[in-house]
Amino acid sequence: MIAIIDYGVGNLFSLTSSFREIGKEAVPTRDEKLIRTADRLILPGVGAFGDAARKLRESGMFDLVREEAERGKPVLGICLGMQLLFERSFEYGEYEGLGLVKGEVRPFEPLVGEKLDIPHIGWNALSFPKEREKSPVFCGIEEGDCVYFVHSYAGFDCDDSLIAWTEYGIPLTAAVQQENVYGMQFHPEKSGSIGLRILKNFAEL
Repeated sequence: MIAIIDYGVGNLFSLTSSFREIGKEAVPTRDEKLIRTADRLILPGVGAFGDAARKLRESGMFDLVREEAERGKPVLGICLGMQLLFERSFEYGEYEGLGLVKGEVRPFEPLVGEKLDIPHIGWNALSFPKEREKSPVFCGIEEGDCVYFVHSYAGFDCDDSLIAWTEYGIPLTAAVQQENVYGMQFHPEKSGSIGLRILKNFAEL
């Protein structure tokens, strides 16, 4: 069973519907026992980093997610959920993240130029680092396959964990992996058949 962490921030319906479509059981929950017994965890998130980190702490899920990840349980952070995996964010201040992935979250608007809209909204192609083996979460996904993004901030200083990037004026982090911890800046649950294949890969790790 896959537990989707319900801490008041995230599109739970789309995620549960996507897993149902691929025949996998995924349950939104904030029940500690259920989270500890789940096979895998999903950390969703939309909105601002500081508010999401506060709600994650207030719900009691901050330390719990970190503990389960450190025990070796597969964890997938999606969009803001991916950003929460990093050490810190500089979105409207400086905030501490879970520290499960090395690096930090910063705005990319100053780097991409005035001709590109911020936030970055829409379909962009995935590229994979040539110097390392493709992550199993991208099994069956090809270079240039497109997924759906909505973001104004991105992960930086995370070369050691980078497993996919996308081009938006500059190369931007699209996905990271630190051992059993995965993060995706894009929304696989909104990315059609490509996204469903990615979710299925994660569910079968």
